[in-house]
Amino acid sequence: MLSLPEGLLIFVAVSESILGVLGNGFIGLAYCIECVKNKKFSTISFILMGLATSRICLIGLITTDGFVKIFSPEMYSSGYLIDCVTYLWVILNPSSVFFATSLSIFYFLKIANFSHHIFLWLRSDIKRVLLLLMGCLLISWLVTFPLTVKIISDIRAKNRSIVFSVKVHKSEFFRNQILLNLGTLLVFILCLITCILLFISLWRHNQRMLLNATGFRDPSTEAHIKAMKVLISFIILFILYFIGIIIEISCTTMSESKLLFIFGLTITALYPWGHSFILILGNNKLKQVFLRVLKQLNCWRKEKLLRTP
Repeated sequence: MLSLPEGLLIFVAVSESILGVLGNGFIGLAYCIECVKNKKFSTISFILMGLATSRICLIGLITTDGFVKIFSPEMYSSGYLIDCVTYLWVILNPSSVFFATSLSIFYFLKIANFSHHIFLWLRSDIKRVLLLLMGCLLISWLVTFPLTVKIISDIRAKNRSIVFSVKVHKSEFFRNQILLNLGTLLVFILCLITCILLFISLWRHNQRMLLNATGFRDPSTEAHIKAMKVLISFIILFILYFIGIIIEISCTTMSESKLLFIFGLTITALYPWGHSFILILGNNKLKQVFLRVLKQLNCWRKEKLLRTP
């Protein structure tokens, strides 16, 4: 039986999951329709559709894993379900961060102003950069999958009937988690570097505006600030997401209260839906489509009320 705080936090987590699916589904559908209309598959369409798809799957995985641990932890006693969750996590978590980082780099290359030859080379062909990042993602999978298989095999060798969350030594479990998420952390560091470079570009641009006495609020400055908001929001939400995962892992390995675990689940679910709505509000094209959809839904609701006797 759940207590009132536990029930409220689960309600929040479920609401976040529903909003995440709707928000990311809207982004994916909007760009899918645009690709069909224009008969062209652009780089930004690929990034945002990939980001939306990976996050919808990630939301499903996080929610399913959390609810199984809360309501039916005995389902993990056989070990096969935890194997499935682990393999899916190894695919989906890096993919989500990869597409978010690709979006950050896309904004950076489109907006920033640097004269360095490496930057100019990267900016000349963004698709080339995306292919390099996809190569890094593939290498991450090729490294992580054999490592995951080895970790699971070693654990099973030590415990014939594995209960992954309890029977593994705490220090070993945390070490395994770091190894499994190392690729994701490295990609996130790349996003941090991108954000710092974009900030430097904004500072240099503002200095030039001061020298020329043309003011700050020119289109380039606005683009810099808008991109910075999206990047900083992603970094903050990802840090909260990482903290939520740490709380969940700590509760799983240290047998802490169910309330703390549900709190961790709520924080973890904040990242996939929160960033999607920030992207919608920060992208003029998505924002206009979103407002049109809301207007259409409002008109439909009014028509339904008028028809009701």
